[in-house]
Amino acid sequence: MKITMIGTGYVGLVTGACLAEMGNQVICLDIDREKIDSLQAGKLPFYEPGLKELVKRNTQANRLHFTGQYSEAIPGCDICFLALPTPSNQDESCDLSYVEKAAKQLAEIMDNYLVVVNKSTVPVGTSERVKQTIQETLDARGVQIPFDIVSNPEFLREGSAIEDCMQPDRILLGVNQSKAAKIMQELYAPFLERILIMDIPSAELAKYAANAMLAARLSLINDLASLCEKLGANIDAVRDALAHDDRIGPQYLNPGIGFGGSCLPKDMKALRAMAKTHNHPTDFFDSILEINQRQRENFFEKIRSHFDRTKGKTLALWGLSFKPGTDDLREAPSLYFIQKCLVQGISLRL
Repeated sequence: MKITMIGTGYVGLVTGACLAEMGNQVICLDIDREKIDSLQAGKLPFYEPGLKELVKRNTQANRLHFTGQYSEAIPGCDICFLALPTPSNQDESCDLSYVEKAAKQLAEIMDNYLVVVNKSTVPVGTSERVKQTIQETLDARGVQIPFDIVSNPEFLREGSAIEDCMQPDRILLGVNQSKAAKIMQELYAPFLERILIMDIPSAELAKYAANAMLAARLSLINDLASLCEKLGANIDAVRDALAHDDRIGPQYLNPGIGFGGSCLPKDMKALRAMAKTHNHPTDFFDSILEINQRQRENFFEKIRSHFDRTKGKTLALWGLSFKPGTDDLREAPSLYFIQKCLVQGISLRL
């Protein structure tokens, strides 16, 4: 199939390279000319194990291409993925301006039936907004070109994204039309048989629900770790007891100094914003985020209380990214720790 991937960030580049690896013709489009120039020169904008080799192999095989022009990427393509940033607004809701702008620009160029796929993590109702934007743009052009919208949320973990993309445990497709469902099933057939087809709002919410479950597990084990310290219990033993319960399992039960990255913090805030908008209680989401922040504060307090005075001390900080196997510093706990140390007059070696 001929595929256009709008956005060459983490999700877009990894997904585009994996789709090319399965034999599709993929054009990755980004309005950042500098990023496109770097990709065309073989330089990646971030580190992910195995990605550089995957991009190189498919570029050399003439299956993976990069462009900064909609006019080169949209005409004639079968599926257009939207893999764009959805940063938090001041009120914690998602900023959908990048998604809506891309929808408008592709509608100004498209010349054949097109399946438009929301790959970005977006609030419920975004697919309808994308559909409306595309239709309004087509109407302004005075043309009638059929299209369908699909919600296909990603579940990539930084550090193991290629494996997650090539061997997913499930693929979610939120669709309203059988034609679009058939095309997407054909695209993903080489990857996995476990394709879950559902309505679009459910698919949009499912990604947030998954991340909320993971964030809740992390905040639970972190809160239990703090309680263990006060009760004289061993969190490792408690964790082992939980992990051997088949109803619970061992994943996401490692206590630490709080979760970070580009997904869990932002998605928890977005869920809280959605709940507020629809007059739904937010106490559950509030507690998860509160515990996460408290873990960082408690960790620094342990460092501070260890010394009679912290000013003039020099500490070494080993590991800056929010998790191993990535160079991503977004919402990394290390940034909070660095800021607090500097305020206290502590010198750091990173």
